[in-house]
Parts: sequence; C-alpha cells; structure tokens
Amino acid sequence: MTGGPGAVLVLGEALVDLVPMDGDGSLRTAQFGGAPANVAVGLATLGTPVAFAGGLGDDGFARMIEERLRAAGVDLTLCGRSGLPTALAVAEPGAGGTGYHFHLQDTATFRLPDLSTRAAGFGAVYAGGLAAVVGPAASAVRATAEAAAAHSLLVVDPNVRRDRTLGADHGSAALRELCALAHVVKVSDEDLGTLWPGADPEETCRELAAGGRLVVLTRGARGSSAYTADAPPVSVPATPVEVVNTIGAGDAFTAGLLSRMGALGSFTATPYPEEVRDMLSFASETAASVCARAGTEPSAPAGI
Repeated sequence: MTGGPGAVLVLGEALVDLVPMDGDGSLRTAQFGGAPANVAVGLATLGTPVAFAGGLGDDGFARMIEERLRAAGVDLTLCGRSGLPTALAVAEPGAGGTGYHFHLQDTATFRLPDLSTRAAGFGAVYAGGLAAVVGPAASAVRATAEAAAAHSLLVVDPNVRRDRTLGADHGSAALRELCALAHVVKVSDEDLGTLWPGADPEETCRELAAGGRLVVLTRGARGSSAYTADAPPVSVPATPVEVVNTIGAGDAFTAGLLSRMGALGSFTATPYPEEVRDMLSFASETAASVCARAGTEPSAPAGI
C-alpha cells in the first residue's frame, strides 16, 4: 500500500524521547517519539491505511523507530534514508506539563523527501510539528503541503511548544502559513496562545473556519470543540480517565479524528454536525486510551 483515497500520508519527524525513569530522575529511558510518527502509529493501530514520510538514519535508535512503525503496520516506502544519527528530545515532566530540550541539527530525522508529486494519491495529508519549521525538512513539508492543499485534504496540527528553541518569529510564521493552507486545522489552546498571542482562542478558530476550514480545538481535560463556516461550534467533554501519562495524548486525538473521518466515508472539511460530534467523541476516547497507561500507542474505543 502506498496511497489510495482511504489512506493518509503523514509528513514529519520520528525521533527518540529520553524520558526520566520512575523513581530515579537521573536515569532516562529511550522511547519512540515525534508527533507525526505518533499520529502514523495511531492511525495504523486504528485500522486506517497510512504511509509515513520521515527521515530515518542507520543508528540503533533509527532501527528501534523503524521496528515500531513497521510493527504497527505503517508503510515506510516514502521515507528518506541517510547515514546521519537520529534526533533526540530530552523530556522534562513538570507540574505544568512536559517540556523538552531538543538535539536536532545534522540528523537524519529532518532529511525528508519532497512528495509534492505524490500528495494527490492520498485521501488526506497530515503535516505539522518540528519538521514544519526545522531545516532542511521545512521546505519539503511546505512543498508537499501546497500540493496537498490543491489536490487532496491537507490536515495541519502545528503542535507548537513555547520551549522549542527554534526561532520564535520564523517558526510561528511558518506554522501560521501552514494553517492558512490547510483544509483541517487541529490546534490546542497552547498552540493558539503561541501562534496568535493575545487573541481570543475561540475568535481565532472562528476566523480560521470562516475560510471554509474545519477547525478542531482541544483543551485537555476541558474537552474539545469543532468550528465550521456554516454551523454553530460543536463541543464534547473530555473522556473521564485516571491519568497515568499525557505524552502523546494530543497525537492520539488527531489519529482518532482522522481515522473516524475516513471511516465515515470520506476525508472532508465539511462534515455534517452529527458527524463532527461523532468524530470528536471518538478522538476523545482515543486520547483517553493513551492517558490511561504508559506509552503513546492508542487503542480503539470500546464498541467501535
């Protein structure tokens, strides 16, 4: 499988998170990471055909990443390959969430292929995260996103964080431009506060939706809302869960949203209101499945 109207192309980074081990903050364990890679694994786990287009090296971390993606059922045919090392993200969990220190330069992770000629062969194309702003990947992401905007359904999750040392002005501008290209924008309240500082989050969502987009806003424990150009916002509460882990929950939400969208018949920025509610509920349950245990791989909501 490489493409098809029911398949999703995911652009972006697969890297390694170095996470503190329980009971000893001086020791860290290496975990599969990268928002786009998490989305790809989530989609495959939920039964949606997905191809991941990231950069893979040839070190031990890269082999671990490749094994995880293949085991989930992700198509790696379109990945870039090089002899460079894998990027690292040092996780710093805290009371206000998890922060990161990134080791990104001169890595295989950001040697992404330009797939602008392949975008039309997929029902949806996902872009966002670090690869959208870190060179040389950013130019490939932009070119492929432009092609997807013209010939497919472009889905953008900026997944921005204040603690990324990426050059705030350039990075924010690039992510805002991607959102403007997109047909579907999935943002968190943190994303909005960083990309449109000082603006009312709901008003920003309405303005984005007015351009014909489906805009989905997540607020963690406060649930999620969807905005469209022609209907009132639709909101659903967060699925109740005893939280064990929050890393990867937003990526699981995105995977659940896209998986349910495809299962309802087509990838579209203009779903019916009842479909929007169904998608949000499914995505919320998918995110909760990650929060309920260690790790970032979701499980399908019960009864679906």
